Amino acid sequence: MINGEILMAAELGESPHVVSRQLELLSRPVNQLCTSLKARPPRVVVTCARGSSAYAASFGKHLIERYLGIPVAPAAPSITTIYGRELQLENQLFLAISQSGRSDDLVETAASARTAGALTVAIVNDVDSPLAATCDIVLPMAAGTESSVAATKTFIASLAALLNLVAAWANETSLEAALNRLPGRLAEATHLNWSGAVDTISIARSLVTLGRGPTFAIAQEAALKLKEVCNLHAEAYSGAEFQHGPIALVSSGYPVLIFMPGDRGAEPLSTLAADLCRKRAAVFTTGRDGHPGAVWLPILQPDRPETDAVCLIQSFYGLAIHLATHRGMSVDQPRNLQKITRTR
Repeated sequence: MINGEILMAAELGESPHVVSRQLELLSRPVNQLCTSLKARPPRVVVTCARGSSAYAASFGKHLIERYLGIPVAPAAPSITTIYGRELQLENQLFLAISQSGRSDDLVETAASARTAGALTVAIVNDVDSPLAATCDIVLPMAAGTESSVAATKTFIASLAALLNLVAAWANETSLEAALNRLPGRLAEATHLNWSGAVDTISIARSLVTLGRGPTFAIAQEAALKLKEVCNLHAEAYSGAEFQHGPIALVSSGYPVLIFMPGDRGAEPLSTLAADLCRKRAAVFTTGRDGHPGAVWLPILQPDRPETDAVCLIQSFYGLAIHLATHRGMSVDQPRNLQKITRTR
C-alpha cells in the first residue's frame, strides 16, 4: 500500500488511460505487422503465455478465429525448453504475450520459433525485456509500472492490444470504433457495484466461473484472481464444457459466477443459467435476462460484445478487491506469489 491505498485498486483505475495511450502507440507497429500478415497470411497462429497473459491469449484465439478463420493454438514451452524440439512454424505467426517479458521459457520458445521461420510478435509491457529483443515485432502494452503482484491493467492492456491487432488485420472498422470508445466505458465499469456477490462467495470453499465466446477468457482470468488474491478455489469453464462432467459439482448453494456474452453465445449460456437455478445453485450472472433465483450483477448498456467483455473484467476486479479485504487477505501481496515468475 501507498499511504493506505490498495495498489491493485489504484492500478485498476488507470486502465482507461492505459488503453487510450496504447491506441496512439500501437498505430505504427500494428500497421507494420498487418502489412506482413496480409502479404503472407499464416495458416496457423501459435500463442505463448503464462498466467493472466495465457487468458489474454485465449481472448486472442476467439478474436482471430472469429474474424479471420485462422486456427489458433497455445504452445507448450516445455517442448522447446525441456524436450528440445523445434516446431515446424515456417511462415506462421508466433504470438507471445507477457507483462515482464522475462520468463525464460517464453523467451526460449520465441527464439526457437524465430529460428524455425515464424514471424514472431511480442505483446509486452517491458519493451526493453529479453522477450521483446527476441521477437521480430513488438506491440507495447503501454501500461506503465504495475506494482501490485496481481495483474489488472496489464491484462486489460493485453486484451486491448489484441483487439487493435485483429480490428486492423480483419479490416473490422466497427471493432476499431468500439475500441476507441473503450476507455470511457472502462471508466464507467469501474464504478459498477457487484457487492451483491460478496457474502455468498466469501464463505465458499470453491466455485466455478463460466463464459462463452468473448467472455470465456474473462471467466478464466476471474477464476485466477479468486485464487490469487482471495485464496478461493475457483475453476473456469466454457458453458458447454461445464456440462460435460464438471456440472456434477453443483449442489444446493454451490456458487456459480456467469459472465454472459453479448452475442449469440448468450442463448445457450442463459439456458444453462436457468438450469443451474433449478438445481438451487447460488447463481450470479451478468447480462439482462433475469432468472428466478439468480443474483444479477450490473453491466453497462451493450456496445460491442468483444469490448463489453473487457468491461466485465474491469467490474470483476472491483469485486475481487472487495472479496479479498472482506476475507482479510493482502490484495497487493498474495501468498506464495511474486511479481515476476521465471519458469523454464
